[in-house]
Amino acid sequence: MPIASLDTPIGPLSVEEKDGAITRVGWQREGEDRTEILDTAIRQLTEYFDGKRQVFDLPLRVEGSDFQRSVCDAMLAIPFGDTRTYGEIAKDLGAPPQPVGNACGANPIPVIIPCHRVLAKSSLGGFSGMGGVETKVALLRHESAAGLLI
Repeated sequence: MPIASLDTPIGPLSVEEKDGAITRVGWQREGEDRTEILDTAIRQLTEYFDGKRQVFDLPLRVEGSDFQRSVCDAMLAIPFGDTRTYGEIAKDLGAPPQPVGNACGANPIPVIIPCHRVLAKSSLGGFSGMGGVETKVALLRHESAAGLLI
């Protein structure tokens, strides 16, 4: 599958495309096999980290359960600079918070699908990406989000 990489303020990222959609963002630099969609993704991620983009406009495909896709859809609905809690998303989906947290942690397309915008009720919660919670804090600071917590 085609993969493209870029260096960002939070470290190297790789973006993978499958059948015309972005399917994965990884926390490392991988080989280069560029396509038009990957070039667009790299450009949009660069604009995001440069403070010139708040919304991504990319074809995405979350490979996982219906529940995983519904949690990813809920995360995509969180605007730049805003946050929600696992409990708020769980309430909207009619599910317990723990599976929502697990689905956030399994997000295959972090940053673009903003799992960093989902917090625990009284803390930052976890973050499964490279650097853990420190990376989550960096992304929230970049968006000027959750100012009372960080």
